[in-house]
Amino acid sequence: MNSRKKIAPIAATAVGIALVCLLWVLVSAKPNPSENADSPLLGQPEPAVVTTTIDDKPFDLSRRKGSWVVLNFFNSTCVPCRNEHPMLLTFAQNQLSTDNPAELYTVINDDNDSAVAAFFAENKGDWQKIRDTDGSIAVAFGVAKVPETWIIDPNGYVRLRIAGQLSEGLLDEQLSLLKVQFGS
Repeated sequence: MNSRKKIAPIAATAVGIALVCLLWVLVSAKPNPSENADSPLLGQPEPAVVTTTIDDKPFDLSRRKGSWVVLNFFNSTCVPCRNEHPMLLTFAQNQLSTDNPAELYTVINDDNDSAVAAFFAENKGDWQKIRDTDGSIAVAFGVAKVPETWIIDPNGYVRLRIAGQLSEGLLDEQLSLLKVQFGS
């Protein structure tokens, strides 16, 4: 019985040290807010997307062939989506001055038209917002959670998936690299 009393404080100290070390690792780890993420879709033809915009105009992704396309999956209540919005505004502005600008589209994920329209009225962004009323677009792309951003080349092949919030300049940088790799 006496030996148990001696071991208990040592075990408690060891567990305490292990917990402190784990806490230190978690606190000191730098988050990566935007990750290029693997997907079975990479290098494959884009999924079929036929829907409408919140302006009730038809949208067919296959008709975008010939252009680089950026799809940003978005929800107006999503904090990371709101945080990355200024970066999308900058990206859209930067595309106006390029030789072969990418077309940016917001894919509305589990949200309603009026909330999305109000968000964009307040925060700007004149690109098209496309509906995903039944979630089939998100399922086709394998969207885990918003925000997610996808880049499709002019031939209709999926080239990049960015899971999570964009970081400053990431989208411009990745698109430039893809244009060099796959031709603009």
